[in-house]
Amino acid sequence: MDTTPSERDAWIIDGDGWCDHARREASPNCDERPEGVAAELLVIHNISLPPGEFGGPYIADLFCNRLDFDAHPYFDQLRSLRVSAHFLIRRDGEVVQFVAAHRRAWHAGVSSFEGRERCNDFSIGIELEGTDFEPFTEAQYTALVALSQALARRYGLSAVTGHEHIAPVRKTDPGPFFDWAGYHNKMAEIMNTAQLRFPLGLHKSQA
Repeated sequence: MDTTPSERDAWIIDGDGWCDHARREASPNCDERPEGVAAELLVIHNISLPPGEFGGPYIADLFCNRLDFDAHPYFDQLRSLRVSAHFLIRRDGEVVQFVAAHRRAWHAGVSSFEGRERCNDFSIGIELEGTDFEPFTEAQYTALVALSQALARRYGLSAVTGHEHIAPVRKTDPGPFFDWAGYHNKMAEIMNTAQLRFPLGLHKSQA
């Protein structure tokens, strides 16, 4: 993880919850957060459609309810899903935004963070195009750091976690190849992360 965004190049989340460096594809799979509940948690996922294949239109198609379920045998099991994430970071670092960050995207499912259930209510979801079985790209980490910085500044996030940490029985992403220590280091280089908690097990000795 060699690249750190400078203050001059910092990304911005505008007052409507949209990122200035993201391509927008609005998803209908979202709604309002419960009254009085704000985004506090950043959840990192991985996704590929079909599994292990990168670069196609299928992730965006799934999130926008336009997936051709006959295009691949794997898609048949997805017919009943209505899901989304706030952001997708593709392998080349391109960021696609599906849901305004102040709204509730449907990314976490049945989940719990520090005893608090229904993580969709108070979280922002970022999908990395990838799998549990191979490293993510430098371009993805660069975009993730810039986006995380922008979200933390706009919403005063208190913690970052993985889908595997909030739904450990069901989910394994972002998986063993996600570089939590490197991500933590780069976040710490560009902003004060003293109040931004990372997953248990990420100790200073790893950073």
